[in-house]
Amino acid sequence: MRIKAVIHSDPDILGGTPVFVGTRVPFQALMDYLEAGHPVSDFLKDFPTVTRKQALTALEQAKEALLADARLAR
Repeated sequence: MRIKAVIHSDPDILGGTPVFVGTRVPFQALMDYLEAGHPVSDFLKDFPTVTRKQALTALEQAKEALLADARLAR
């Protein structure tokens, strides 16, 4: 079963940068927070238009895509 996409890209929103659906918050912002060692809760506090469910679903979709790509590379 495919999870509904929570990230999309639209040329009229931030020049096509992938953002959380219904917001102008780039997915990259979440990645930057995590790379810097900040918890998801800090990201959600700083970007209240993104829901916890959206953030966790986006991370799950990114994980699934990475694992699927790794399987294809075998």
